[in-house]
Amino acid sequence: MTPRRKRLLLVGGILVGVGLATGVATMAFRENLSYFYNPTQVTEGQVPRGRSFRVGGLVTKGSLKRVPGNEEVRFVVTDLNRDVTVAYTGVLPDLFREGQGIIAHGRLDGSGVFVADEVLAKHDEKYMPPEVAQSLKKAPGGAGPGGEGKGT
Repeated sequence: MTPRRKRLLLVGGILVGVGLATGVATMAFRENLSYFYNPTQVTEGQVPRGRSFRVGGLVTKGSLKRVPGNEEVRFVVTDLNRDVTVAYTGVLPDLFREGQGIIAHGRLDGSGVFVADEVLAKHDEKYMPPEVAQSLKKAPGGAGPGGEGKGT
């Protein structure tokens, strides 16, 4: 084998290796993306089936229900247009309250309940996750950062 042919095979092998590594990295990146959806998009079926995603909105007042004897909680998240029931097992964040904005990460089960792996709450009175604020502004009677809708 000539030196030129060896170099050509080496360069070809390197290019194939880099191409495979790029493909694997791209696939891993796509699997780890977590898109945000509001409750209207979830109820209208615009979410990926069998994949995890984030849903956010305001926790509906009076919707928090705790299961006696364990850490399971259920509550309803709304974008002031549609509602999604969220089930979560674990300790809720200290700042979690009814009527305030949250983002939950998880996936839908077969009955349309969002099963959360993680629940994030806003960190002060003026802050709301940008995705939730934008989603609520688009809703009829849109809400501001404090969670109060117009005309309520």
